[in-house]
Amino acid sequence: MKNNQELQTDVQNAIKWEPLLNAAEIGVTAKDGVVSLTGVVDSYSKKMEAENAAKKVIGVKALVEKIEVKFPNSWTKTNAEIANEVLTGLKNNWSVPNDKVTVKVEDGWVTLEGELPWNYQKEAAKNAVNYLAGVKGVTNNIKIKSESHDAIEKKDVENAIGRSWSVDDSDINVSVSGTTVTLTGTVNCWYQKEEAGRIAGNTPGIWHVKNELAVDYYYALVD
Repeated sequence: MKNNQELQTDVQNAIKWEPLLNAAEIGVTAKDGVVSLTGVVDSYSKKMEAENAAKKVIGVKALVEKIEVKFPNSWTKTNAEIANEVLTGLKNNWSVPNDKVTVKVEDGWVTLEGELPWNYQKEAAKNAVNYLAGVKGVTNNIKIKSESHDAIEKKDVENAIGRSWSVDDSDINVSVSGTTVTLTGTVNCWYQKEEAGRIAGNTPGIWHVKNELAVDYYYALVD
């Protein structure tokens, strides 16, 4: 297993390896698999890049993210300007149905609401906002309300996860209750946890995903 110093160094190197972040001053601490990120960046996209880079490092079990987004004065935009750019970004994204998502902006923080039939559309809506200048953060409150009324089969979710080359599903347990799927068990990295949840959420008829997978790198070494 990695000790705290080794994990801290690996996460620091992963962040520095990202082109957007090689000059960013981001502090990293690690304790028993829990990694904390601190610092200040000049765009929300850099904040997301740092978070995503840390999640991909083997040994990270949980992430505490306290990175602030602060813009130079020349980059500051009004809430109305940001809202208009978000609406344009959503309209230009073919994955997001028109007029299905509402936008609220407060002090540069964007909140998305509405109902969409697919989880990938919910993700696409957020991704359309992540790289817009002036955005300090995004809260994605879009709800999934599938147009499919077919019964959801547990085996369909299991097969979908099993088809992914990037997820070891040997200790992933799936249960389905109505329109909610719950994932339990153990995976060996944070990326696999998020990817399994994303795949489960894309199953037709699923409205909610309870991703209770534990992340344990050591589990993969001794299994």
